[in-house]
Amino acid sequence: MDHRWGFLIGFLGAVGLLGSGHGGQQPPETAAQRCFCQVSGYLDDCTCDVETIDKFNNYRLFPRLQKLLESNYFRYYKVNLKRPCPFWNDISQCGRRDCAVKLCQSDEVPDGIKSASYKYSEEASNIEECEQAERLGAVDESLSEETQKAVLQWTKHDDSSDNFCEADDIQSPDAEYVDLLLNPERYTGYKGPDAWKIWNVIYEENCFKPQTIKRPLNPLASGHGLCVEKRAFYKLISGLHASINVHLCARYLLQDTWLEKIWGHNITEFQQRFDGILTEGEGPRRLKNLYFLYLIELRALSKVVPFFERQDFQLFTGNKVQDAENKMLLLEILHEIKSFPLHFDENSFFAGDKKEANKLKEDFRLHFRNISRIMDCVGCLKCRLWGKLQTQGLGTALKILFSEKLIANMPESGPSYEFHLTRQEIVSLFNAFGRISTSVKELENFRNLLQNIH
Repeated sequence: MDHRWGFLIGFLGAVGLLGSGHGGQQPPETAAQRCFCQVSGYLDDCTCDVETIDKFNNYRLFPRLQKLLESNYFRYYKVNLKRPCPFWNDISQCGRRDCAVKLCQSDEVPDGIKSASYKYSEEASNIEECEQAERLGAVDESLSEETQKAVLQWTKHDDSSDNFCEADDIQSPDAEYVDLLLNPERYTGYKGPDAWKIWNVIYEENCFKPQTIKRPLNPLASGHGLCVEKRAFYKLISGLHASINVHLCARYLLQDTWLEKIWGHNITEFQQRFDGILTEGEGPRRLKNLYFLYLIELRALSKVVPFFERQDFQLFTGNKVQDAENKMLLLEILHEIKSFPLHFDENSFFAGDKKEANKLKEDFRLHFRNISRIMDCVGCLKCRLWGKLQTQGLGTALKILFSEKLIANMPESGPSYEFHLTRQEIVSLFNAFGRISTSVKELENFRNLLQNIH
């Protein structure tokens, strides 16, 4: 992934980046000040401030979240990396070894995950009591009539208008399990016109902007106002892009010899992507949008707590002791998230005229769904893997935010026909938030590394 990607982002403005013109000798700015000068105080369209997020994430949430994501339930993700690009044919596949993805062998994935990828109740998932537990379909044959009906309802619901992503068909023979811990998101060397093209299509054709403006670097600074929903959409995509760039800078290949590879923080790369002067004022705004994305996904997790609190929900892998411990840890994290004092207020979304609001919501959904399809056009397989996971995770968060009434009406036990999350959605939701949480933590590291650099 190329540092030139960073220059594709359009942002909201860069007021005050170059100083206020005071007379007298001023001490030279540090690199940290140039990158983080605007990354403080309150966020646009929010009542929350950056400092509150940093403290909450880095010291209360991040350590426990990482422990959860290392568990078997969350580390295995099923993905189809062979889906053709739906938009163009001339994809140049990255041949670098760091672009490759190590796929799981069949015996490496717990049987419980393979057999119960979208069923959670003890009745649906208890393969240990099934006579044919070794066969992949054993759980299906153990379901009651009521649960079988629920599965059919869920399958239909997965294709409904509530979904913001075009998810992979995990029953396809091309869909395979990947161990996310063995395929970390980091710098791969994927760059050039193909890498540039992906983000260019996302920003140019799939982000809201005034029709009269051609490829704006900053659609809101052009004098053409956008409503809060369209601003939010743009900032979500920008924040996701910024978060990915932070990961690449934090896990950069610093040394590659026949003896070893050394990965670490590349402060020069970070400056090229986020320095206020080098990016002509855009860099700090990118980082602010990352915090906006964090708040959106944090809010979604706080809203979906009742789904995970249901007694018959399990993080099922087949290991009863570990599954119970992981559900307890999951609920601890969710209750911690729920206690966050300055959650984003999504009630301002789609709050106007009902007909106009519904059309805007549908446009919002279709734009994001299209972005999820673009991930199949990424030529680097590891970049494609993490792009697909993070867009599905964000799409799941949006689905949750727009399903508040359905979540409130869920039965306390038994199948939930109106609202459910597949295992794929759960794994992507928490891993996507884990990526953003890691970005916020890494910003603290980069701030410290850049403190004495001018």
